[in-house]
Amino acid sequence: MNIVVCVKQTPSSTSVPVDAATGKLKLEGLPWGLNPWDEYAVEEALRIKEKLAGSTVTVVSVGPARAEESIRATLALGCDAGVLVSDPSFEGTDSFGTSYLLSLAVRKINTEKPVGLVLCGKQSNDYASGVIGQALAAWLEWPSAAFVRKFVSIDDKAAKVERAMEDGIDTLELDLPAAVSVIKEINEPRLPSLRGKMASKKAAVAKWGAAELGAEAAKVSAGGRLEQVGTSTPPARGGGVLVPGGTAQEKAAFLVQKLKELKFI
Repeated sequence: MNIVVCVKQTPSSTSVPVDAATGKLKLEGLPWGLNPWDEYAVEEALRIKEKLAGSTVTVVSVGPARAEESIRATLALGCDAGVLVSDPSFEGTDSFGTSYLLSLAVRKINTEKPVGLVLCGKQSNDYASGVIGQALAAWLEWPSAAFVRKFVSIDDKAAKVERAMEDGIDTLELDLPAAVSVIKEINEPRLPSLRGKMASKKAAVAKWGAAELGAEAAKVSAGGRLEQVGTSTPPARGGGVLVPGGTAQEKAAFLVQKLKELKFI
Protein backbone atom coordinates (compact mmCIF):
# COMPACT_ATOMS: atom_id res chain seq x y z
CA MET A 1 0.00 0.00 0.00
CA ASN A 2 1.19 3.51 -0.76
CA ILE A 3 0.37 5.78 2.19
CA VAL A 4 0.46 9.56 1.90
CA VAL A 5 0.87 11.72 5.00
CA CYS A 6 0.06 15.43 4.80
CA VAL A 7 2.18 17.55 7.15
CA LYS A 8 2.70 21.23 7.87
CA GLN A 9 5.65 23.21 9.15
CA THR A 10 4.62 25.49 12.02
CA PRO A 11 6.35 27.72 14.58
CA SER A 12 8.02 25.64 17.29
CA SER A 13 7.72 28.48 19.81
CA THR A 14 4.65 28.80 22.01
CA SER A 15 5.25 32.54 22.27
CA VAL A 16 4.60 34.21 18.92
CA PRO A 17 4.53 38.02 19.06
CA VAL A 18 1.84 40.06 17.33
CA ASP A 19 2.55 43.25 15.40
CA ALA A 20 0.28 45.82 17.04
CA ALA A 21 0.30 48.03 13.93
CA THR A 22 -0.73 45.38 11.40
CA GLY A 23 -2.48 42.84 13.64
CA LYS A 24 -0.41 40.04 12.11
CA LEU A 25 1.92 37.50 13.65
CA LYS A 26 5.64 38.30 13.65
CA LEU A 27 7.08 35.14 12.14
CA GLU A 28 10.54 36.39 11.24
CA GLY A 29 13.31 34.74 13.22
CA LEU A 30 11.07 32.12 14.86
CA PRO A 31 12.16 28.47 15.10
CA TRP A 32 10.12 26.16 12.86
CA GLY A 33 9.36 22.46 13.06
CA LEU A 34 6.91 19.71 12.19
CA ASN A 35 3.39 20.40 13.41
CA PRO A 36 3.07 18.27 16.60
CA TRP A 37 -0.30 16.84 15.56
CA ASP A 38 1.21 15.58 12.31
CA GLU A 39 3.81 13.56 14.21
CA TYR A 40 1.04 11.10 15.19
CA ALA A 41 -0.08 10.77 11.56
CA VAL A 42 3.50 10.03 10.47
CA GLU A 43 3.95 7.47 13.24
CA GLU A 44 0.71 5.69 12.35
CA ALA A 45 1.72 5.57 8.69
CA LEU A 46 5.02 3.96 9.66
CA ARG A 47 3.24 1.40 11.86
CA ILE A 48 0.89 0.46 9.03
CA LYS A 49 3.90 0.21 6.70
CA GLU A 50 5.51 -2.24 9.12
CA LYS A 51 2.34 -4.35 9.23
CA LEU A 52 1.63 -4.48 5.49
CA ALA A 53 4.52 -5.88 3.49
CA GLY A 54 5.57 -3.80 0.51
CA SER A 55 3.99 -0.60 1.79
CA THR A 56 5.57 2.82 1.32
CA VAL A 57 5.04 6.21 2.97
CA THR A 58 5.17 9.48 1.03
CA VAL A 59 5.05 12.78 2.91
CA VAL A 60 3.54 15.89 1.31
CA SER A 61 3.68 19.45 2.60
CA VAL A 62 2.35 22.73 1.22
CA GLY A 63 4.58 25.63 2.22
CA PRO A 64 7.62 27.76 1.52
CA ALA A 65 11.10 26.42 0.80
CA ARG A 66 11.94 26.07 4.51
CA ALA A 67 9.18 23.45 4.89
CA GLU A 68 11.59 21.00 3.28
CA GLU A 69 13.29 20.74 6.69
CA SER A 70 10.15 19.24 8.21
CA ILE A 71 9.80 16.79 5.33
CA ARG A 72 13.37 15.64 5.90
CA ALA A 73 12.54 15.16 9.59
CA THR A 74 9.91 12.59 8.56
CA LEU A 75 12.35 10.88 6.19
CA ALA A 76 14.71 10.48 9.16
CA LEU A 77 11.95 8.54 10.92
CA GLY A 78 11.58 6.05 8.09
CA CYS A 79 9.28 7.61 5.51
CA ASP A 80 10.25 6.72 1.95
CA ALA A 81 9.71 9.89 -0.08
CA GLY A 82 8.87 13.54 0.32
CA VAL A 83 7.11 16.14 -1.83
CA LEU A 84 7.17 19.89 -1.22
CA VAL A 85 4.27 21.72 -2.85
CA SER A 86 5.59 25.24 -3.18
CA ASP A 87 5.09 28.17 -5.54
CA PRO A 88 5.01 31.96 -5.07
CA SER A 89 1.38 31.91 -6.23
CA PHE A 90 0.46 29.58 -3.34
CA GLU A 91 1.49 32.06 -0.64
CA GLY A 92 -1.33 33.17 1.61
CA THR A 93 -3.80 30.49 0.53
CA ASP A 94 -6.44 29.34 3.02
CA SER A 95 -7.63 25.87 4.09
CA PHE A 96 -9.73 25.59 0.93
CA GLY A 97 -6.71 26.25 -1.27
CA THR A 98 -4.35 24.12 0.81
CA SER A 99 -6.64 21.09 0.70
CA TYR A 100 -7.06 21.61 -3.05
CA LEU A 101 -3.29 21.64 -3.59
CA LEU A 102 -2.86 18.55 -1.43
CA SER A 103 -5.51 16.76 -3.46
CA LEU A 104 -3.65 17.57 -6.67
CA ALA A 105 -0.44 16.22 -5.16
CA VAL A 106 -2.19 13.01 -4.06
CA ARG A 107 -3.65 12.55 -7.53
CA LYS A 108 -0.21 13.03 -9.09
CA ILE A 109 1.34 10.50 -6.71
CA ASN A 110 -1.56 8.15 -7.42
CA THR A 111 -0.73 8.10 -11.13
CA GLU A 112 2.77 6.85 -10.29
CA LYS A 113 1.76 4.39 -7.58
CA PRO A 114 -1.85 3.94 -6.42
CA VAL A 115 -2.51 5.57 -3.04
CA GLY A 116 -4.52 3.49 -0.59
CA LEU A 117 -4.61 5.83 2.41
CA VAL A 118 -4.04 9.49 3.25
CA LEU A 119 -3.32 10.43 6.86
CA CYS A 120 -3.47 13.87 8.46
CA GLY A 121 -3.09 15.20 11.96
CA LYS A 122 -6.25 16.42 13.66
CA GLN A 123 -5.22 20.07 13.26
CA SER A 124 -2.23 22.38 13.17
CA ASN A 125 -0.90 24.17 16.23
CA ASP A 126 -0.98 27.59 14.57
CA TYR A 127 -4.40 28.27 13.00
CA ALA A 128 -6.02 25.01 14.15
CA SER A 129 -8.76 24.96 11.50
CA GLY A 130 -9.03 21.17 11.78
CA VAL A 131 -10.65 20.80 8.35
CA ILE A 132 -7.83 19.81 5.99
CA GLY A 133 -8.36 16.06 6.18
CA GLN A 134 -12.09 16.26 5.48
CA ALA A 135 -11.71 18.90 2.77
CA LEU A 136 -9.00 16.82 1.10
CA ALA A 137 -11.30 13.78 1.10
CA ALA A 138 -14.03 15.90 -0.50
CA TRP A 139 -11.69 17.02 -3.31
CA LEU A 140 -10.67 13.39 -3.91
CA GLU A 141 -14.26 12.11 -3.48
CA TRP A 142 -12.99 9.51 -1.02
CA PRO A 143 -14.54 8.30 2.24
CA SER A 144 -13.08 9.90 5.35
CA ALA A 145 -13.01 9.77 9.13
CA ALA A 146 -11.85 12.36 11.65
CA PHE A 147 -10.74 12.11 15.30
CA VAL A 148 -9.50 8.56 14.76
CA ARG A 149 -7.84 7.11 17.85
CA LYS A 150 -7.15 3.58 16.63
CA PHE A 151 -6.82 1.47 13.49
CA VAL A 152 -8.51 -1.76 14.52
CA SER A 153 -7.57 -3.46 11.26
CA ILE A 154 -6.42 -2.54 7.77
CA ASP A 155 -5.60 -4.31 4.53
CA ASP A 156 -5.38 -3.29 0.88
CA LYS A 157 -9.15 -2.94 0.51
CA ALA A 158 -10.61 -1.65 3.77
CA ALA A 159 -9.85 -0.24 7.21
CA LYS A 160 -11.72 -0.46 10.50
CA VAL A 161 -11.13 2.51 12.81
CA GLU A 162 -12.29 3.84 16.15
CA ARG A 163 -13.35 7.47 16.20
CA ALA A 164 -13.49 9.46 19.45
CA MET A 165 -16.72 11.43 19.88
CA GLU A 166 -18.10 13.53 22.72
CA ASP A 167 -20.56 10.81 23.72
CA GLY A 168 -18.36 7.77 23.19
CA ILE A 169 -16.46 5.81 20.56
CA ASP A 170 -17.66 5.08 17.02
CA THR A 171 -16.33 2.09 15.09
CA LEU A 172 -16.29 2.72 11.34
CA GLU A 173 -15.41 0.59 8.34
CA LEU A 174 -13.95 2.50 5.39
CA ASP A 175 -13.43 1.27 1.87
CA LEU A 176 -9.98 2.25 0.63
CA PRO A 177 -8.70 4.58 -0.66
CA ALA A 178 -9.75 6.92 2.15
CA ALA A 179 -8.52 9.96 4.07
CA VAL A 180 -8.20 9.78 7.86
CA SER A 181 -7.36 12.43 10.47
CA VAL A 182 -5.89 11.11 13.70
CA ILE A 183 -5.69 12.37 17.28
CA LYS A 184 -2.76 12.12 19.67
CA GLU A 185 -4.22 9.18 21.59
CA ILE A 186 -3.53 6.91 18.61
CA ASN A 187 0.16 6.26 19.35
CA GLU A 188 3.46 7.53 20.74
CA PRO A 189 5.70 9.02 18.01
CA ARG A 190 9.18 7.52 17.68
CA LEU A 191 12.50 9.34 17.64
CA PRO A 192 14.81 9.32 14.61
CA SER A 193 17.91 7.17 14.56
CA LEU A 194 21.34 8.56 13.75
CA ARG A 195 21.37 6.51 10.55
CA GLY A 196 17.96 7.93 9.64
CA LYS A 197 19.13 11.50 10.19
CA MET A 198 22.18 10.98 8.00
CA ALA A 199 20.13 9.36 5.23
CA SER A 200 17.52 12.13 5.30
CA LYS A 201 20.16 14.76 4.54
CA LYS A 202 20.99 13.06 1.26
CA ALA A 203 17.44 12.14 0.26
CA ALA A 204 15.86 13.86 -2.72
CA VAL A 205 12.70 15.86 -2.02
CA ALA A 206 10.49 16.49 -5.05
CA LYS A 207 9.27 20.06 -5.56
CA TRP A 208 5.99 20.65 -7.34
CA GLY A 209 4.62 24.06 -8.23
CA ALA A 210 1.57 25.33 -10.10
CA ALA A 211 2.84 24.04 -13.44
CA GLU A 212 3.58 20.51 -12.22
CA LEU A 213 0.21 20.21 -10.49
CA GLY A 214 -1.92 22.03 -13.03
CA ALA A 215 -3.37 24.15 -10.23
CA GLU A 216 -6.19 26.59 -11.01
CA ALA A 217 -5.30 30.04 -9.65
CA ALA A 218 -8.90 30.81 -8.63
CA LYS A 219 -8.99 27.80 -6.30
CA VAL A 220 -5.66 28.62 -4.69
CA SER A 221 -6.26 32.31 -4.04
CA ALA A 222 -7.82 33.13 -0.68
CA GLY A 223 -9.41 36.29 -2.06
CA GLY A 224 -13.14 36.47 -1.38
CA ARG A 225 -13.16 33.39 0.88
CA LEU A 226 -11.16 34.40 3.92
CA GLU A 227 -10.45 37.76 5.53
CA GLN A 228 -8.17 37.91 8.55
CA VAL A 229 -9.44 40.88 10.49
CA GLY A 230 -6.69 40.84 13.08
CA THR A 231 -4.73 38.89 15.64
CA SER A 232 -4.09 39.72 19.27
CA THR A 233 -2.44 38.11 22.26
CA PRO A 234 -4.69 36.84 25.07
CA PRO A 235 -5.17 39.33 27.90
CA ALA A 236 -2.90 38.87 30.89
CA ARG A 237 -4.42 36.93 33.75
CA GLY A 238 -5.12 38.80 36.94
CA GLY A 239 -3.66 37.82 40.27
CA GLY A 240 -5.23 35.11 42.38
CA VAL A 241 -7.39 35.68 45.45
CA LEU A 242 -6.31 34.44 48.85
CA VAL A 243 -9.09 32.84 50.82
CA PRO A 244 -9.10 34.45 54.28
CA GLY A 245 -10.31 32.85 57.46
CA GLY A 246 -8.93 31.31 60.59
CA THR A 247 -10.91 28.09 60.30
CA ALA A 248 -12.01 25.77 57.52
CA GLN A 249 -15.62 26.89 58.06
CA GLU A 250 -14.70 30.57 57.62
CA LYS A 251 -12.72 29.85 54.47
CA ALA A 252 -15.57 27.78 53.06
CA ALA A 253 -18.08 30.55 53.78
CA PHE A 254 -15.86 33.13 52.03
CA LEU A 255 -15.35 30.84 49.04
CA VAL A 256 -19.07 30.17 48.66
CA GLN A 257 -19.83 33.90 48.82
CA LYS A 258 -17.16 34.63 46.22
CA LEU A 259 -18.51 31.98 43.86
CA LYS A 260 -22.00 33.46 44.23
CA GLU A 261 -20.68 36.92 43.37
CA LEU A 262 -19.05 35.52 40.23
CA LYS A 263 -22.31 33.66 39.46
CA PHE A 264 -20.65 30.28 39.35
CA ILE A 265 -23.23 29.00 41.82
